[in-house]
Amino acid sequence: QVQLVESGGGLVQPGGSLRLSCAASGSIFSPNVMGWYRQAPGKQRELVAIITTGGTTNYANSVKGRFTISRDNAGNTVLLQMNSLQPEDTAVYYCKFQGRSSPYWGQGTQVTVSS
Repeated sequence: QVQLVESGGGLVQPGGSLRLSCAASGSIFSPNVMGWYRQAPGKQRELVAIITTGGTTNYANSVKGRFTISRDNAGNTVLLQMNSLQPEDTAVYYCKFQGRSSPYWGQGTQVTVSS
């Protein structure tokens, strides 16, 4: 079992920044992939950014150049730095851990971009 604890969501004005954090604990083995997905009202959940234990990253085209994903040295915490936020970034953001078995999801954190 893997437990994921997310933090960092909130309300921000357009052009502002937020940083999301996801701490994983439990049966964590390498290699694995951690990342962030988001789901806006009435839309399907979509990939935002992922990072492997080796540091390889992948971003959605809509966030490239604005968002940066990283992992701490231990590899069990993933951060998402979100800059130049726009109203279309408003969604519930979910952390995901993918190891050798079924994926694990966090409970989600709300990000609202509004003036």
